[in-house]
Parts: sequence; C-alpha cells; structure tokens
Amino acid sequence: QVQLVDSGGGLVQAGGSLRLSCAASGRTFSSYAMGWFRQAPGKEREFVAAISWSGGTTYYADSVKGRFTISGDKAENTVYLQMNSQKPEDTAVYYCAADAGIILSSLRASVNWDYWGQGTQVTVSS
Repeated sequence: QVQLVDSGGGLVQAGGSLRLSCAASGRTFSSYAMGWFRQAPGKEREFVAAISWSGGTTYYADSVKGRFTISGDKAENTVYLQMNSQKPEDTAVYYCAADAGIILSSLRASVNWDYWGQGTQVTVSS
C-alpha cells in the first residue's frame, strides 16, 4: 500500500512563491511516476506537473510551464513542486499522485493515477 502525505500549502500574494512537498512511503518507487494535480471550487481536478521517478523526465501543464518546477529526492522518497510567480488563478487544493505503470499519453488524466495524497490548500491573493 502506498501512502502519500502532501504539505506546504498556504496563503501567498500574487507574484509570490510556495513549495509543496509530497512524502511517499509503503513501496519502492523506482519505477513510479509522481505528479501534482489541483482542483479549484466548482472545477474538475486538473493536471499540473509530473516526473518520471526512474529517468527524471518532467511534464507540465501549459498554464504553469515556466513558473512551476517539479523535482524529486529519491533518497527521501519525496517530490516537490516549486511554484513561482503565482497568480490568483493558481488558487486550488493541490494533490500529490503516484502510479506505477502510467504512460505518457495517460498522465494528464486524474482517473489514470492510482494513489493520492490528502491535498493541501494554496490560496493566491491579488
């Protein structure tokens, strides 16, 4: 069983930065992909970023490309999401996700991910 604990959310002004963390436990993650999704009130959960745990390849939604950076610490089984130049439209609950066999064409759909963190609120004020 995989457990994901995400943290680091909070309130930040537009243009500011936050770093989210996702601590994973319960399995060996060498073949996993890890990702971040977000869900704003009244909206569907949307893909933000993902990283291949084995090769380190990263993927981003167009809306965050150039502002957000996903990275991982294999020794600590922890994935980070560094969020810079934040905008009010980044306000959402952010969820960490993990999956052992997800393929490139499927990673942007939340239904294809097996494991989820509990979510952490990010609020960006204008």
